[in-house]
This record gives sequence, C-alpha cells and structure tokens, in this order.
Amino acid sequence: METNTAVGQDARAVCAECGKGFSVNDMIRYGAAYVCATCKPLFMQKLAEGARVSAAGVRYAGFWLRFGAVFLDGIILFIVTLILQLALSLSVGQAINGGPRSVLLILVQQFVGLMIGILYETILIGRYGATLGKMACKIHVTNSDGSPVSYAKAFGRYFAKLLSTFTLLIGYIIAAFDQEKRALHDRICNTRVVMD
Repeated sequence: METNTAVGQDARAVCAECGKGFSVNDMIRYGAAYVCATCKPLFMQKLAEGARVSAAGVRYAGFWLRFGAVFLDGIILFIVTLILQLALSLSVGQAINGGPRSVLLILVQQFVGLMIGILYETILIGRYGATLGKMACKIHVTNSDGSPVSYAKAFGRYFAKLLSTFTLLIGYIIAAFDQEKRALHDRICNTRVVMD
C-alpha cells in the first residue's frame, strides 16, 4: 500500500469506503481506489479478510437518471393529487350549494397538494431511501457518509427541493456539472443520490 504524494495540490478523489470527496494528498491509494484516513482501519480490515476492493467506490446517479425519477414521481403525485382534489371539490362544492369555486376551496386544494408532496417525499425517503420514481430508476438518497437519511432530513430536503425549483431549475441543473452529481438541495442537506 502506498500513500499518494506525487499528485498535485488541487486533485481530489472519492473515498472508496464512505463516498466523501477529499484531497488525494490526505488519502491512501490502493490500486485505483483511494481511501480517506477515517476509513483506513476498516479498509485494511476488509483487505485482511480478503474482501474485494472496488476502485469505483460509490456510483452517483447522473442527471438524466435523476430527471427520469423526478418525472415519474411527478406523474404519480399528479394523479394522486388530482383524485383527492376532485373528491374534495365535490364534497365541499355540495356543502356550498354548488356555487362558484371559493377562494377557500382553492386554498384548501393547494394545501392538500402540498401535504401530499411533503408526506410522499418524507415517508418514502425516510423509510426506504427512495421515492417510487427513484425505486423504478434504481437510485436512492443517502447522507454523504452513505448512511440512511432520517425522516427529519427527508422533510427538510423537500423544502430544499422547492428552492431548487424556484431558482428557475438551476438548482437541479447543477447536478449535471457536479463531480458527485449533487443538486442544490443535495448541497443544502448534505445528501447524495447513488445508484443501487
């Protein structure tokens, strides 16, 4: 095993164990794999036990794969929200004697749509690490160290995604140019979207 000292100051690599990015000068190199100082003991133990070493480490989900997952989630949420809002319109519409749609009804429908989105993201990502769209695309959300995302972080990530949307989608587009394929909401919440 050798420590890489010949590489320039600005070179960075992803740890094959935890998936975090570090300067290569702060890592050890084993073949094509780089390992950070924190993961070195675990990595050495795996080598001693004869485990295979993956040079690639973590595989981050690319922009188009993530786009496909968001598109599928959008279709699912649209259908569920439409059904619930129609049911709500009929029941509330009958209560106000079939009069014109009130501002209150519109606000209630928007609130229902928002709550469905929040619950969908929070429960599925908090429980399974992926929404139905992400599951279909075989990707999931993790913390930067590869651990599962908590319900609280999944909840916060939903609102960070709204910020990515309000920036004229630039928050999403930056994932195409980031080394770890992070969108704005991933940077805010310190999450990664990785392939299964």
